[in-house]
Amino acid sequence: MRSVLRSWCDSHEIPLLGIADAGRYNNPDYEHLVPLMYRPEAIIPGTRSVIVIGLPVHLPAIDSSPSILYRESYRTVNTLLDQYTYRIANLLNGMGFPSVPIPRDGYGSIEVLLKKPVTFFSHRHAAYFAGLGTFGINNMLLTPEFGPRVRFGSVFSSLEVEPDQVMATDLCTRCMECQKHCPVGAVSSEDYPKGKTSTMACAKYSAALNKRYASPCGICIKVCPVGSDRSLYGREDTGVYREMTADPVLWSAWEHIRSHGSL
Repeated sequence: MRSVLRSWCDSHEIPLLGIADAGRYNNPDYEHLVPLMYRPEAIIPGTRSVIVIGLPVHLPAIDSSPSILYRESYRTVNTLLDQYTYRIANLLNGMGFPSVPIPRDGYGSIEVLLKKPVTFFSHRHAAYFAGLGTFGINNMLLTPEFGPRVRFGSVFSSLEVEPDQVMATDLCTRCMECQKHCPVGAVSSEDYPKGKTSTMACAKYSAALNKRYASPCGICIKVCPVGSDRSLYGREDTGVYREMTADPVLWSAWEHIRSHGSL
């Protein structure tokens, strides 16, 4: 079944695929990360595996954040994730393994997050348990391929298959660029899970950006040095985000994008 899923993902240009054993959430080494009612078996009884896929947000789009370019790229990736996880669930259902896709966000609007800043399921943690990456200072999941510039979707399934192992190598470099650049000071200096990013501060800032049609923020994501995508786009030096003199050509391009399509 693993080869079937990998082949399906390859045919649909889905670069990241990982599988987590639902029982891993109950492992004493990890159970402190996710409260009981937020675990797959509590949400959909009978879940045995969590199939996680990841799609990147292309670095040049997020470089301009907050902007309409990043906003639309983000929305496109979200739409694809919902479509792909739905189709994977259908594929497994047709093979006799009851499965259900989990929506990529799980909240109605940013305004909802201001009152209820936690969703019913975390795709970041699912991706962690599926061996796709490790957590960074900004509480985002960092992947070797795209750093934190990736969105995840999950499928709960009764399928029992050999799971991927949790990644042993910590990818975060502790450069603290995410904390330095955060416009609202939401990022803690301590490692996750002891250090928690302020979801309320993020939500308030996102709500303000949303009124300008420029949400989400994405700044702590774009400045992260982790990810081979940085080499692909020639963005190895994250110092370019600190001041305009670092690369005036890039800054001019970003300012052009930000000055159109949003308020």
